[in-house]
Amino acid sequence: MNEELACEMYGRKNLNYQYWRWQPHHCDLPRFDAIDLLEKLRNKRVVYVGDSLNRNQWMSMVCLIESSIPDRPKTLHYNGSLIAFKALEYNVSIDFYWEPMLLESNCDDPTNHRVSERIIRGQSIEKHARNWNDADVLVFNSYIWWRQLKLKILWGSFENVDADRIYEDVEMLKAYEMALTTWFEWLDSHVNRSKTRVFFVSSSPTHNRAEEWGKPKKHKCFYETEPIYEEGYWSMDSDPNMMRLVEKYINKLSSQGFNAQMLNITQLSEYRKDAHPSMHRKFWDQLTHEQLTTPNYHTDCTHWCLPGVPDVWNEFLYAYLLYPPS
Repeated sequence: MNEELACEMYGRKNLNYQYWRWQPHHCDLPRFDAIDLLEKLRNKRVVYVGDSLNRNQWMSMVCLIESSIPDRPKTLHYNGSLIAFKALEYNVSIDFYWEPMLLESNCDDPTNHRVSERIIRGQSIEKHARNWNDADVLVFNSYIWWRQLKLKILWGSFENVDADRIYEDVEMLKAYEMALTTWFEWLDSHVNRSKTRVFFVSSSPTHNRAEEWGKPKKHKCFYETEPIYEEGYWSMDSDPNMMRLVEKYINKLSSQGFNAQMLNITQLSEYRKDAHPSMHRKFWDQLTHEQLTTPNYHTDCTHWCLPGVPDVWNEFLYAYLLYPPS
């Protein structure tokens, strides 16, 4: 368990967040069965490709599977941007690959990626894609690292400091569509559409605006132990325009013969202001006295405690894999 997500271990006492499940209108989700999933994925490779929220979902899936095969052989290997979990008896690999912005960027280091200005290398995906283009199941996400008004695009190379470099400031949605176009074109020309299933997870909501649910401003999610019960609640921080672009490119993949779906997890997760780590996690920076005494100002309302909400996202993935839509 990643210590950023181990809320109970880091002192959270109210554990009600672990026991909610998602009930759609007019249908039922199939009950998650890890052994059935392992049989379905026998001799296959699944790769979650994206940022720390996708790693959050990957960790959920590894825990769901590992807990069902506690005494059976498995391995976990870390190799730079790639983390590989393997259930040896089934020859199934469930991997995570750090790629927060789809394209090559100055945020590509899996541990040292805090930068003052995010720079994307235009139309450059091959460095990343060679690590996952042989997968049988690909699960992408890429949202939160884009949430700023403009991004800087590099036309040139990060490595060759002597080469001519051209930088361009681009409005966020335009840059995001440029990245999705490159992503689509790479899949279309390099990935085996008769073998590989493609998923793109919709935006994972944050809960940093307590005033949206009637609490004092800047309280964020620190005091929250219950979900939001207002059906249809939607945060100001969730951008439907970005998700519409993803949906557009998922539909383009489908029109090109890919088995491609969008995992729409945003609305169900919007309700779950109660399920973030808040202060109940390992922080890699030493917190100041002020931060420790006013925790609502320094609290994680982006990631999700495990067990918790990402388990539901994986129930969606499970349903798609075992019960494909006709």
